[in-house]
Amino acid sequence: GIVVLGLNRSYAKNALSKNLVKMMSKAVDALKSDKKVRTVIFRSEVPGIFCAGADLKERAKMHSSEVSSFVSRARATINELANLPVPTIAAIDGTALGGGLELALACDIRVAASSAKMGLVETKLAIIPGAG
Repeated sequence: GIVVLGLNRSYAKNALSKNLVKMMSKAVDALKSDKKVRTVIFRSEVPGIFCAGADLKERAKMHSSEVSSFVSRARATINELANLPVPTIAAIDGTALGGGLELALACDIRVAASSAKMGLVETKLAIIPGAG
């Protein structure tokens, strides 16, 4: 009954790309209707990083209409995660920034290593966190 979802984009520090958000959305949709699931743990497969937030390199190449669509999809996915009917746990063993921290905050419980670093770095740019 325990489902462990691991983020594994080591070359991008688990940054949230369009493809990763799409895969997370599909996984969360599948979990919503699976009656065997009793809890979900989100973790990183990459040592020292939970999630670096949005993939800014990918975003820089997007048209403005794509950015809006991406942010909406990421927000919807994180909201669906927050509304799962089972307890969700974020296992934060490393850095969680921006949308990565928003992902962790959407979980019911957050467990962090003593070395974990967290922040909503977009607030330094006077940008409202947009994913969650």
